[in-house]
Amino acid sequence: MPGDGPRTAAEWPRPARLSVGVIAAGRVGTALGAALERAGHVVGACAAVSDASRERARTRLPESRILPADEVAASSELVVLAVPDTELGSLAAGLAQAVTDWSGRIVLHTSGANGVAILGPLAARGAICLAVHPAMTFTGDPADVDRLGSACFGITAPDEIAMAIAQSLVLEIGGEPVVVPEQSRTLYHAALAHGSNHLVTLVRDAAAALAAALRPRDAGAADPAGYGTITSEPGAPERILAPLLTAALDNALRHGDRALTGPVARGDTDAVAAHLRELDTVDAEIARSYRALALRTAQRSGTAPALIDMLRPAETGNAETNPERQEHHL
Repeated sequence: MPGDGPRTAAEWPRPARLSVGVIAAGRVGTALGAALERAGHVVGACAAVSDASRERARTRLPESRILPADEVAASSELVVLAVPDTELGSLAAGLAQAVTDWSGRIVLHTSGANGVAILGPLAARGAICLAVHPAMTFTGDPADVDRLGSACFGITAPDEIAMAIAQSLVLEIGGEPVVVPEQSRTLYHAALAHGSNHLVTLVRDAAAALAAALRPRDAGAADPAGYGTITSEPGAPERILAPLLTAALDNALRHGDRALTGPVARGDTDAVAAHLRELDTVDAEIARSYRALALRTAQRSGTAPALIDMLRPAETGNAETNPERQEHHL
């Protein structure tokens, strides 16, 4: 409990509740803090600097005190470091200087790209260091906490005792622990970023192209069929795409490359070329993205060689004959 002081490593793993401190009160930190409280732990303190983070702390962790980071750490058995990746190393070093005795305390960071090595200054002071990354995107709404209950967590720990603690904490909040080797954290993070971040870009590009398709080509022309233009209203592209993309994602996760359909998988070179011409009239960058993804799709599906050749970037030549390449070297 909060007044008992930190335990020693020999006492772990154990079912007792922990006093938790969260640094800082962003979307991830407050969601994880709320999930730990649901599991019976007590978030006694959190660090929050901006007005938005203070409000988030008051809303999600109403029983916790808002304190400076070093005081949060000193008063907690489990310290959750939920700061951006670029701040994690300096925070760990600063806390190691501010709080000299870390024996028996657990320090958990939520960075996907980092393992436990970045917490070296705290480990040298006796802390039990864990990397526990929720493979989930956070929006700041109450559903974030519920999503953690169905998420996988990439965990890295320096030894068996620390690994058992990490796994126990994840299981307590309903998640699934997945062990990621220290040397593989960057690749792990790259895979997640490629899937989640680029999916958002892909969906928004598709919605933009579809919005253009739903608008009359002559903005001043009357609707020839007389049925109105309900599909050109805001939100129409998203309504059209939602069931299609949901099914495609589900099929990809369930069936792998067998889920590939459409003109690329069929090797329909003419249809793909027509797509590229039309997309280029809407947004040249969307067309370039389509070409790159179509090439990768063609490679995965093993489609017609002619289509792959058509999608490959043209040869750039040498610096002497390629002005664009010369410009890049200026």
